[in-house]
Amino acid sequence: MKLHKTMTLGLLGLLALPGAAPVSTVEITVDHLRSAKGLLQLCLTANEKSFPDCEKDKNAHRLTVRAKDGMARFENLPAGQYALAIVHDENGNNKLDTFAGIPKEGIGFSRNPSFSFGPPRFSQVVFVAQGEGTSQRVKIKYYL
Repeated sequence: MKLHKTMTLGLLGLLALPGAAPVSTVEITVDHLRSAKGLLQLCLTANEKSFPDCEKDKNAHRLTVRAKDGMARFENLPAGQYALAIVHDENGNNKLDTFAGIPKEGIGFSRNPSFSFGPPRFSQVVFVAQGEGTSQRVKIKYYL
């Protein structure tokens, strides 16, 4: 038991050394929600091919928070470039509901790009997360 504790403390100490992989925190504020109902489903990816749904990215970071909170926080992220997609899952069924391919629930992306048909390109939403204090303010857009 004592050896295990010593090894854990030693590994934690290594992470704090200069030259260890830097970590970041990203604070998300969500604006323009039409209601406080349901959930916010957030997906953060560094993989352009997995944007916007993060389906094929085993390293994607996902969070689910209450819509009424309007905020989320990703912690201990490796520093780097990321793209964020948010769904306002108003009915809490864990998916983006659509009608004839048009989202019935709100969607939003980092850097608030202009988009109308289909999601924006990764290059339009990518931002750099580096250290503490990285933040994104995302405006949710509704079509129906």
